[in-house]
Amino acid sequence: MFYFAAFVLGSIWGSFSNVCIYRLPNDQSVVKGRSFCPSCKEQIKWYDNIPFLSFIFLKGKCRRCSNKISSQYFLVEFISAITFVIIYDLYGISMTTLLLIILSIFFIIIFFIDLKHYIIPNELTFPLMFIGFVKSFDPNLNQTIFPNYINSLIGGLFGYLIIWSIILFYKKFRNKEGMGLGDAKLMAAIGFWFGWLSIPFTVFISSIVALILVIPSLLKKTRNMSAQIPFGPYIIIGSIIYVSFANQIKNIFF
Repeated sequence: MFYFAAFVLGSIWGSFSNVCIYRLPNDQSVVKGRSFCPSCKEQIKWYDNIPFLSFIFLKGKCRRCSNKISSQYFLVEFISAITFVIIYDLYGISMTTLLLIILSIFFIIIFFIDLKHYIIPNELTFPLMFIGFVKSFDPNLNQTIFPNYINSLIGGLFGYLIIWSIILFYKKFRNKEGMGLGDAKLMAAIGFWFGWLSIPFTVFISSIVALILVIPSLLKKTRNMSAQIPFGPYIIIGSIIYVSFANQIKNIFF
């Protein structure tokens, strides 16, 4: 029953994540106004806005204009639902579960916005930094994952400065922007959440993952070396890998 509840709750928050993914880059409110079809702008009835089921029943099309609805909506809801179930399975009903669920919602929204629009809105990174630092004052949290407030503060500053340094270095030698400050703020948020040790690991893993995924397109010449790459999704992948193996990583260094 709890697994089913986690799945349903995750799909509902996945539906809200879709609203944020669509509206935030367009400077629209995520709490005002009902959901609408991106093509015909018709408001979506509640029975056509049920996670998973409505998409399947309508065969991925708008009821009014019959235009195709992006499969991203289904995918985001599915990822969110599965993520909620996995987090609950690992940590049960606990503060750790609540915090990781909150983080997962932010991560999903940031992932898809940056992937499509090459931006990471401050409306996402600033609250993420704030929550990450404030929660570090709770001594009863899972110490394997979450740092104390000193480690959290150092991690936040380290995370921002390391990306900022890369941006400065790249701009000085290539005379153009290489990464955005949104990436620096996201890395700062990860530092606030997981401490300074998460930063070098996340930077290294995210760079490796980005390189592996980009190399094929470079070889096929569908992308050139100066093409813009959304780095936020790779940072998120790196941080998820860090959290998954946080205990083993700490045992290596301490």
